[in-house]
Amino acid sequence: MLRYAAQSLDDADRSAVDAVLRGEWLTTGPAVKAFEEALCAYTGAQHAIAVNTGTAALHAATFATGIGSGDEVIVPAISFVASANCVLYQQGTPVFADLCADTLNLDPADVARKITPKTRAIVAVDFAGHPCDQEALRSLAAKHHLRIIEDAAHALGASYLGQRTGGGGLADCTTFSFHPVKQITTGEGGAVLTNDAALAKAMRSFRHHGIDLDLHARGTANSWAYDVISLGCNYRIPDINCALGTSQLKKLDGWLERRRAIVKTYATALAALPMVDLPIERSGCVSAWHLYVVRLNPSTITATRQEVFAALRAENIGVNVHYIPIPWMTHYANLGYRRGQWPVAETQYERLLTLPLYPAMTDQDVADVVAALEKVWHAYKK
Repeated sequence: MLRYAAQSLDDADRSAVDAVLRGEWLTTGPAVKAFEEALCAYTGAQHAIAVNTGTAALHAATFATGIGSGDEVIVPAISFVASANCVLYQQGTPVFADLCADTLNLDPADVARKITPKTRAIVAVDFAGHPCDQEALRSLAAKHHLRIIEDAAHALGASYLGQRTGGGGLADCTTFSFHPVKQITTGEGGAVLTNDAALAKAMRSFRHHGIDLDLHARGTANSWAYDVISLGCNYRIPDINCALGTSQLKKLDGWLERRRAIVKTYATALAALPMVDLPIERSGCVSAWHLYVVRLNPSTITATRQEVFAALRAENIGVNVHYIPIPWMTHYANLGYRRGQWPVAETQYERLLTLPLYPAMTDQDVADVVAALEKVWHAYKK
């Protein structure tokens, strides 16, 4: 089965991890700092805080930006559930906004409609690697004194108006994920990037149980003293993971180039296939193409999405669907969220289908995906 996404590892990655295993530090050591510095160098951010998952990165960001009980945070109706869960972790209330039909990113117009006196922040997801409408969201945030947390789990290497994601200072915090399906991997891992020194300090403490790192730094080699100044978590990431991440980051630009080459092949080969609408890239935006999400045209075929999905899987093409609307999940339904409030998100969800896309795909792999889609089209076309 050709998977929809997969990691790429080489001997340089293995050597980087092996060097840590042969050294003295397995966690909270020099490889963590080196990875953070490499992320800053790549993106242009002033501070990077590496953590053990992308979800931990989101939690650290919501904590540092002061989200608490009674606070509302606007999040997209379609994303991975962590984009909303991070608000619940801080006892805040997610308020789901609808999406732009072309990018499936937050619709600034609907965000504006959802702002209330209780709104404190916006979680802006760069869906599939395409940057969100930063200027429009930043304008809303400035007008209403809101924080912006950019969930860029899909978007390492993307850019918006010439600024790399995470480094432009457009968001208060930008979070990344380094799960194996992402642009680079640390096995599991994440990071928060910010230009705000106070936020960075708060998140470094938060990932380490809320310990007062200033007191720790002032201590002597013979001191046992430490203090906990907030309710933090153990979100530390091991040096093993960070060594892998630093090695992977060196290859990111080449991998992004390969992703774009595959996207170009898809766009050319599938342009005349009535069964699907292809993803777009807005002017001024450069997508990191984490996912290649097409939309089925039900009026052109006799099959349901489930039947198309099954037919492609039968051809050994590991298609997927990203994502089920978050407010449809049982946990959120139990919190009182009801379907039918996000017309773009809910309508488009019914059409979504993710095709395989990752750098290690061969030209033949790409051709196999195209051939399978054409076969399904001819089997089900009206």
